[in-house]
Amino acid sequence: MDNITQIAFNARQAANVLQTVDTAQKSVALKLIKQKLASAKDDILKANKIDKDLALQQVEAGKLSSSLYKRLDLEGPGKFDTMLEGISDIDQLEDPAGKVQAATRLDNGLELYRVSCPVGVLLVIFEARPEVVVNIAALAIKSGNAAILKGGKESFHTCSAISTAIRQALDEAAKSSSENEDEKTIIPADAVQIVESRQDVDGLLKQDKYIDMVIPRGSNSLVKYIQWNTRIPVLGHADGLCSTYVAASAKLELAQKVVVDAKTTYPAACNSTETLLVHDSHLSSGFFATLAKTLIDHGVTLKCDPPSLASLQDNVAKDHTDKVLASTEEDYDTEFLDLILAVKTVPSVEAAMEHINEHGSKHTDAILTESEKEAKQFMAGVDAAGVYWNASTRFADGFRYGFGAEVGVSTNKTHARGPVGLEGLVIYKYQLHGNGHASGDYGSGKRAYLHERIPVQEEESLSDISHKRQRID
Repeated sequence: MDNITQIAFNARQAANVLQTVDTAQKSVALKLIKQKLASAKDDILKANKIDKDLALQQVEAGKLSSSLYKRLDLEGPGKFDTMLEGISDIDQLEDPAGKVQAATRLDNGLELYRVSCPVGVLLVIFEARPEVVVNIAALAIKSGNAAILKGGKESFHTCSAISTAIRQALDEAAKSSSENEDEKTIIPADAVQIVESRQDVDGLLKQDKYIDMVIPRGSNSLVKYIQWNTRIPVLGHADGLCSTYVAASAKLELAQKVVVDAKTTYPAACNSTETLLVHDSHLSSGFFATLAKTLIDHGVTLKCDPPSLASLQDNVAKDHTDKVLASTEEDYDTEFLDLILAVKTVPSVEAAMEHINEHGSKHTDAILTESEKEAKQFMAGVDAAGVYWNASTRFADGFRYGFGAEVGVSTNKTHARGPVGLEGLVIYKYQLHGNGHASGDYGSGKRAYLHERIPVQEEESLSDISHKRQRID
């Protein structure tokens, strides 16, 4: 067995064990990982500095984008502590595995349950952002999945240091001879593995026997490459072409606050607004000129269509010729990942929806309006994983949604869409409980199926239902 196949096989073996691990054991593992990462903080930050110094040289040479460079940093104020707190947040979430989603009594003593279960083995490929290793490891363990991780070469040293700490935590836990059962866990160290080279990824993309899902996090080219080079299901998004539509009834103060937040709080994020759609009534009223000035004051360059550009020529553009530019058609299909915003004028909400459905990436889009009817029309008609009313597109995030963290954002139309947290990492299996029942006993002139729905409370486990049945019996 070659090295790549061995990695995938080991992950499958770990996943088989993880399916049987209970919530308490998962919690022990997550606490140990957090402790080990905290104790290894100095080593991890030293590794992070090495990556950043090397990446800065690439930026200066024009070989690496500034947006990717910004995603590398773990030394910023509170970033490392926030990463660790994310583990605790995930630990405190409801275990998504083993929950009964539906139940049917086929006959007396013959009951069918649809029960949530882990996907199995996840291959997660990402660029920069070394904290993804921690997020994915915690989410995978909590949901009962094994994970193989491949970070960008820019974050190699940081990812290696983090991975070493995680494996040490799981190794020590598995080998522990403590008499306190609460300090033990049977989660294998191979539950989280890291691979280093592009060649490793190419090999793993062929391991559909052992790997169940690929989750790419990164550029459009990365996601497209993976989608075209594997038979394994891919969960992810290629672009974050998010739009915000400022409707005729929108309030200026609200629009200033929301649009500035959506564009400037983290321009390199996939949930940053890239296109601003403006109702044409705002061009002559001074509304758009004021909004444009606010954006420019926050460092944003506006690439405007002819009507919006013309409305700024006699005021804002005069003093900011370098910040007000003419747009091209390509701009409305571009994920800038920078303080650049494409602006387009539209006559109606229908036109805004048409533009978004044609040029958007089905990620997240927002409408700013005082009309509930118009907002509902927009949210129903825009084909995206997230549709917002009077709120920034930057809310499209697993942590902000209360998922604890996210494994990625999906624009697929499969079992998971939008920010994918724990619930997106489980599928389901059907469990049939009988007592010597045979299918041949049923049919014309034989026994008839009952097909009675068994009431299931939200988040109820199979053991909960079994206990209730015992009490009833």
